[in-house]
Amino acid sequence: MQDMTEHIYDIAVIGGGIAGASVAAELAAELAPEARVVLIERESQPGYHTTGRSAAIAIPTYGPATIRALTRASEAFYRNPPDGFADHPLFSPRNVVMIARPDQEDGLDALVDEVGARPSLTRLDAAGLKAACPLLRDGYAAAGLLDTTGNDIDVAALHQGYLRRFKAAGGEVRTRTEVAGLMREGEGWRIETPAGPIQARIVVNAAGAWAGVLGAMAGAEDIGLIPKRRTATVIAAPEGTDVHALPMTIDIDEKFYLKPDAGRLLISPADETPDMPGDVQPEELDVAICVDRIETAFEVQVRRIENKWAGLRSFVADKNPVAGYSDKVPGFYWLAGQGGYGIQSAPALARFAAAQITGRAVPADILDEGLAAADLAPGRLATP
Repeated sequence: MQDMTEHIYDIAVIGGGIAGASVAAELAAELAPEARVVLIERESQPGYHTTGRSAAIAIPTYGPATIRALTRASEAFYRNPPDGFADHPLFSPRNVVMIARPDQEDGLDALVDEVGARPSLTRLDAAGLKAACPLLRDGYAAAGLLDTTGNDIDVAALHQGYLRRFKAAGGEVRTRTEVAGLMREGEGWRIETPAGPIQARIVVNAAGAWAGVLGAMAGAEDIGLIPKRRTATVIAAPEGTDVHALPMTIDIDEKFYLKPDAGRLLISPADETPDMPGDVQPEELDVAICVDRIETAFEVQVRRIENKWAGLRSFVADKNPVAGYSDKVPGFYWLAGQGGYGIQSAPALARFAAAQITGRAVPADILDEGLAAADLAPGRLATP
């Protein structure tokens, strides 16, 4: 490793959300004290945007096959994190029910065929749905799928645990440090910031909704990353409802969901509206659409919105994450496009990325879940 000065690092991770914090922690733990790793965050605190606005739940049957593999490979970490990582469990059991109207049953059948028969999965008829989801409106759904392997995730504890682990391994966090320029300089990178330049041999682009902007700054390939706004609101549960016992209930076409949240109900229209990177706010139309869909599907009357917010979830065309070195510029590693699955897949994806960044073999337990590195590589998204 080269000699270090105050603003020279071996690896600079840009973006302090869950993707950046988790991979930075893995890198620092692996490389310290021989290498210096810096985590660069544009806001006053890491995780201000998407990570801080996530209503995360781990669902092994949720998302594309690659996401499901990463979620399964993350479970061991969630159940047994490193000593001192968190002072309480990261997982809390939460049943999940996917529901289908009569016109949506083909979609439910396709999901069942794709994930296969498992002891934790039960197909429900209308009567079974009502027993599993007492708030469901009579006659709305014809069938559903109950998954008993879901878990709520303590996002704040997970994120802070990674940041503590990073700092304990000697990593440095730089907040209020917006990247204004990114260029190759010699065998490394020069990162321009208002506080002065930062030099690093390797740059890890974990900037979430801003990852495409950083890629363009670096002269890397265009991976077609699109930030999409998602709206969420919190409402009161109907009087007498045992909120804690309710499952997370998701429309099979993902047009809405309802989830218990600290004695209230968190509801969303599951919108995916393309937007620009920034501090997005909920649109009143999206809130109204959310209320309409929830009142149509559930015995719920929304009298007041107690809280509302929006966050950006970034996707590429196939909705799989992008994790791999750029094929266009050296020393530039993509870690982007996690979409709405970034929290549940973070532990495995961070280990996968850290292995690739440092030139080590990807851990076998991740590959054993059926993950193929080619399915994450930025080269798969190349256009003629």
